[in-house]
Amino acid sequence: MDYKFANRMANLKTSEIREILKITERPEIISFAGGLPAPELFPIEEIKVVNKIVLEEEGSKALQYTTTEGYIPLRKWIANRMNTKLGTDFDYENILLTHGSQQALDLTGKVFLDKGDVVLCESPTYLAAISAFRAYECEFIEVPTDNDGMIPDELEMILENTEKVKIIYVIPDFQNPTGRTWSLERRDRLVKAAIKHHIVIIEDNPYGELRFEGEDLPSVKSFDRMGSVFCLGTFSKTFCPGYRIGWIAGDKIAIQKYVLVKQGTDLQCNTIAQREIAKYLELYEIDDHIAKIREVYRRRRDLTVKTMVEEFPEGVAFTRPQGGLFAWVELPTHVNAREVLVKSLEKNVAFVPGGSFFPNGGKENTFRINFSNMPDDRIVEGLKCLAEVLRHFV
Repeated sequence: MDYKFANRMANLKTSEIREILKITERPEIISFAGGLPAPELFPIEEIKVVNKIVLEEEGSKALQYTTTEGYIPLRKWIANRMNTKLGTDFDYENILLTHGSQQALDLTGKVFLDKGDVVLCESPTYLAAISAFRAYECEFIEVPTDNDGMIPDELEMILENTEKVKIIYVIPDFQNPTGRTWSLERRDRLVKAAIKHHIVIIEDNPYGELRFEGEDLPSVKSFDRMGSVFCLGTFSKTFCPGYRIGWIAGDKIAIQKYVLVKQGTDLQCNTIAQREIAKYLELYEIDDHIAKIREVYRRRRDLTVKTMVEEFPEGVAFTRPQGGLFAWVELPTHVNAREVLVKSLEKNVAFVPGGSFFPNGGKENTFRINFSNMPDDRIVEGLKCLAEVLRHFV
């Protein structure tokens, strides 16, 4: 049959990361590709206890439909946590639970974007955010970005000279894909620029609690007194990604718009998952669990950077993130990371080429390394194999 698809389908492409992850399911592959948490850190025994309690004490409710907004005790916990950690001022009515922060990105597109609207983003930025927003036929402008975040003067110039800007999308802490963290000054100036031009900021923060060194910085939202900033969060990186529970927090009136579009999408998130997470947070100390994750990832970050320093050829640059899951590698401009990947896969090593993280293309001499998922010995083995491949290109 000759299907008459919606025009928006012409703009959508298969996720490059998801395609690479299909390859990494082979056990011989050493994967630096996906942003996968370490599975050995999942609190499986505690979840067994929690699951049994939830089913025995509230099974009929846990297996029933629930509200679109989500389970109130969990929303209250999230609001309190954000207020304590990020300097926000939320209550549970500011919180909508979503299927991971990825759904929050998609709902943001539905709520704010019309065809031809403009999204400003870091350069590079999160690949799946590009995919989510692009479905609503928007345009992207990449704001010049350095190690401290978007360059304020460049951002201001774009805002002064660009029509139909609707959203500024940022990941200020341990950014995906670069691992960079915004300075305090840049966060403040971003909010001031957005308020001046009446633009919404989407602050995506999946990695903020995974800091290995240095002091925690206030969120972008903490500088906002006008309701301009919406915060995205998730349990995927600090607890278990399989639950697929995240959230969006923001102005109550705007959150009700998100509720309306979520009702048209899936009605609600998984009821039993919400109650199990809430019960875990009641019975166990999440900070102890997160501390274990941070220690493992810090060690793997150190090992990754040390091995790249020792093994990568001269002319290859890379970031040393203070937290999160990723490091960013830049090759000489004449080297195409996609060609490097082809040769690397022949040695059973995978990574994600960087070009897809630039919504308007270019920068094919870059790639992303994930250090959270592989055990220490495979990190060293994989990076040595990758270094051997790079020597043929650089």
